[in-house]
Amino acid sequence: MESLFQHFRKDEQPFIEQVTGWMIDVEDRYTPKLTDFLDPRQRFIVTSVVGSSDIQVAASGLFEDAERQRVLLYPSYYEPQKEDFQITVFDLNYPTKFVTLQHPDILGSMMSIGLDRSKFGDIRIDGQQIQIAVADEVSSYLQANFTTAAKVKVHLEEAGSEESFIKVAEDWTEESHTVSSLRLDTVISSVYNISRQKASALINGGKVKVNWTVQEQPSFELNESDMVSSRGYGRVKMMEIEGRTKKDKIRLLVGRLETAK
Repeated sequence: MESLFQHFRKDEQPFIEQVTGWMIDVEDRYTPKLTDFLDPRQRFIVTSVVGSSDIQVAASGLFEDAERQRVLLYPSYYEPQKEDFQITVFDLNYPTKFVTLQHPDILGSMMSIGLDRSKFGDIRIDGQQIQIAVADEVSSYLQANFTTAAKVKVHLEEAGSEESFIKVAEDWTEESHTVSSLRLDTVISSVYNISRQKASALINGGKVKVNWTVQEQPSFELNESDMVSSRGYGRVKMMEIEGRTKKDKIRLLVGRLETAK
């Protein structure tokens, strides 16, 4: 276990222990184990911890290219089905003539009724159409209790076929960068072509998130599969650390999604 920990951050150790527990459950009971919704970094950790064991891993968020997905760990004899992931997609209906709901409005309202973030997946918005992926075990509770958002009444109805699910048209661009370190301020400076000072100011100002959590330490070390979002600058996926140059610089492959400033 110690040798495993050294490849990850200290604050990720409890999650690694949880994944190890899931693996033991699958091995002991010889039955599948379904997780809550996990972000890409968490799924990367699951895949890394499972490694070359006999346990198989599959994931789904129902939406095409879902960011947050439930993971199924299962024995080699098992063949996963779509139903195994136990996800329901809801349409969110609200008086569109009077208000336009945004992602923070919906997220905040769902959290305010006592739902843990791990129990629902992507919140997708296309104009005035809104859909939410939810774990089946809390779907009835959500329908009964999620009745307002941004002070307007809302109503959830189960979405129809998968053809009706909202698709995202994100245009990610792959870029190669050479950086002196994997410090957050160094990577942001390189990717967005801004000074280290400006990158540090963004971070210190609470405008940068790593894996959906505000990160205010410019010296924070990034790893593969981390997702960085900087307010006004868009999002960056840490896709691959490709190695080092002869001058000991780090070659980095990132995916970049720009946003309007």
